[in-house]
Amino acid sequence: MRWDHRHVELWERAAPLGVLDDLLRVSATGGRVALVAGEAGVGKSALVTEFARRAGARARFHWGWCDPLVTPRALGPVHDIARRSGGPLADHLVNGAPPDQILAALLDQLDHPRTRPVLVVEDAHWADEATLDLLVLLGRRINQRPALLVVTYRDDEIGADHPLHRVLAALRGTRIALTPLSPDRVAHEATRAGRDAASVLALTGGNPLLLTELLDAKDDRAPAGVRGLILDRIRALPDRARELAHLVAVMPTRADKALLAGRDDQVDACVAGGVLVATADGVAYRHELLRTAVEDALEPRRRAALHATALATLAAVDADPGRLVHHARGAGDPDAVLHWGRVAAAAAARQRARREAAEHYRAAAAHADRLPRRERAELLERYGVAAYLAGVAADGLAPLRAAIGIRQEVGDPVPTGSAWRWLSRVAWWSGDGTLARTAGDRAVEILGTQPPGRELAMAYSNQAGLRMFDYAFAESIELGERARTLAEEFGDPETAVHAAISVGTSAMQLGRPGARAALEAAQAAAAAAGYADQATRALLNIAGVLAERAEFTESTPALDRAVAYAREQDLAGYLQCLLGTRATVRFQAGDWAGAVADAEESLRLPAQGGIGRVPALVVLGRVHGARGERAVARAHLDEADRHAGPSRELQWVGPAKSARAEHFRWYGDPQRAAREVPHALDRATREHAPPHSGELAFRLWQAGGGAHAPVDALAPYRWMIDGDWRAAADEWQRRGGHFLRLEALALGDRAAATEALRGLDALGATQAATALRADLRRRGIGGVPRGPRRTTATHPAGLTRRQAEVLSLLADGLSNADIATRLRLAPKTVDHHVSAVLARLGVTSRGQAAARAHKLGISPHSSNGPAT
Repeated sequence: MRWDHRHVELWERAAPLGVLDDLLRVSATGGRVALVAGEAGVGKSALVTEFARRAGARARFHWGWCDPLVTPRALGPVHDIARRSGGPLADHLVNGAPPDQILAALLDQLDHPRTRPVLVVEDAHWADEATLDLLVLLGRRINQRPALLVVTYRDDEIGADHPLHRVLAALRGTRIALTPLSPDRVAHEATRAGRDAASVLALTGGNPLLLTELLDAKDDRAPAGVRGLILDRIRALPDRARELAHLVAVMPTRADKALLAGRDDQVDACVAGGVLVATADGVAYRHELLRTAVEDALEPRRRAALHATALATLAAVDADPGRLVHHARGAGDPDAVLHWGRVAAAAAARQRARREAAEHYRAAAAHADRLPRRERAELLERYGVAAYLAGVAADGLAPLRAAIGIRQEVGDPVPTGSAWRWLSRVAWWSGDGTLARTAGDRAVEILGTQPPGRELAMAYSNQAGLRMFDYAFAESIELGERARTLAEEFGDPETAVHAAISVGTSAMQLGRPGARAALEAAQAAAAAAGYADQATRALLNIAGVLAERAEFTESTPALDRAVAYAREQDLAGYLQCLLGTRATVRFQAGDWAGAVADAEESLRLPAQGGIGRVPALVVLGRVHGARGERAVARAHLDEADRHAGPSRELQWVGPAKSARAEHFRWYGDPQRAAREVPHALDRATREHAPPHSGELAFRLWQAGGGAHAPVDALAPYRWMIDGDWRAAADEWQRRGGHFLRLEALALGDRAAATEALRGLDALGATQAATALRADLRRRGIGGVPRGPRRTTATHPAGLTRRQAEVLSLLADGLSNADIATRLRLAPKTVDHHVSAVLARLGVTSRGQAAARAHKLGISPHSSNGPAT
């Protein structure tokens, strides 16, 4: 089959395009041959087509194709050329002229007085014998004419005995080998399409066509065109080789030597047929997308039998337990899943492979009813904890509840209390504040009836954390110290450091001297002991306290450090929350591109935490709302409100309610804005939460609610309400709060308001600026500058001027790097513009965006060719 190159975008192909252009130029002094080689889908046809487009009027192209027919067309490419050109060549073919006359007529086609002739023969690996002979003759004579012969072929489909080798040797052309795309390019395109970069790279291997098809698909299964390619190849194999290909299809990534013993002939046939490739220790499909296409095509019972064969073979050679779980599940063998699932999960947990551990425990837990009750409870508890560490805390709720039921049935009070404590922790990350507190109290109640020990100490420490979230810092410190004393008495360093983190965080919130140093010491102790969960929690708390208290400049390096550590430890739940928090800080610092990037990455993570999504959703809601994208902003803010509400905690509820009040005020509904705030403000005032009480009071005051900030609210919020906007602006600047400084200046005189408007315009915050201008008119302040022209109103796709420029260059085929150079922008800025353009157009790929641009009649800039 022939790939449709129109769907393949040209990335990283500047060098081969340059080689073709050079060969065309020097062919004026004597013909040249270009041999374009590469695997299926790597972009050979797309490259030659783009070369033809660039050549324009300089060259006249003659195209011919070879096809994978059971009986190949004799001289198929020559027939294609003759069909277009007619004349003597067509007559000779119709009349069955001898080869020398056909060759002479074809060479005559390469004579043209004004343009350079280029003869293209595509897919020569499928050529018939007559075409191969003709190519040899052409190669000997083309140097006598100012012409270029371009031959494309799949070098992965020509074994050592393939007749094309003889032709390639005779042609002695310039070989242009097309390689897969770089991991950086794959990661860029995957991220822009909202897909996991590592998964996309593993599936496609950097093959441009597979990448494009996969990113256009709704899931990670092989599109129809990909399935057709590999299944056609397998059907052409001998029976026993086909059986091996099917066995390898159920082996993710590779089939190693244990499975290949005694199958050398089958292996050779699969490799020669372009189905498999040799690896260092076995064979594999060239791309995972091809393997999954074959696996999906297998009849279910056949697939299960192949998995059983793989399981038996690999288990005998002590293979990786994760692979054994895969084959046990595929074979439908519950006992094997239960055994190997627990083994693999424990191994993954030791390696800090959090998601893999959770998945293996999930697989084993599905068959937990085959175990004795205490073993079953232990398995379910391990699954619940693994889900929490993997960032999918909600998945751990049901197994932990089931484990508690079993523990209660068999009368194990200490394990029961410990399970309640874990349920509290997992419920908190899931966003269920009520369950978190109920379960935490239940843990203390049960364990308090037993002799003191590690479990009671950890239950007290858990309660210390919950009181900290309620801003009951003194009570949190008291509970934390009780937990630490008990833990040290029983020689439990992990619980002691857990308690020290709660104590240090609460002390830091109270502004006590030495609190941060104590928290840093606790973090260092946790990291040194390998307590990744506790060490990451400490870093999150340090950065979170600074950010919550609006110390934006100081919080930035703390957040960078915490994000890096959470990535290193593969703790997706923490990472999701940290990225959202850093997005908040970047929003306030005026780095909205960075804020959006962090927020979008936060929401793309596989973590399912209800609360972990809130900061990112709030940031995106504020950015889109400020920029006039009302519907998108409202969707984000509604989702943030849904997640924040059940948590019962001001650290999530306060920002969500503040952002919603801000949104409704921007869009002319101050009454609705005022209704968003009072309940949260009352709680913040009652619980003495200075950052939230000040911000919420300011939002209510902005909406005309006549609020007064509590005396313990952050000072700059009180100053803004009281009219001292200058002092507030200076303080926000000291803290690194650029956007809050603009909010303070907006309350001032004409000069200050003008500066605020210019700042909002620079951020692209057109709606926020519109709302400010309306407020200034109500205040009777005139003479402020008008906003930038709303070019989006006249653009057919509603794009800004800069977005329209980016789309035009994108439609002309330029890469992001080329666009950055042309527009003199930072590459990351262009990345954000491209993402915004795709979102605005409602498309997921550059190719779709270009097609949309042409449909809208948007004329590209002067063409510089495709992305390279």
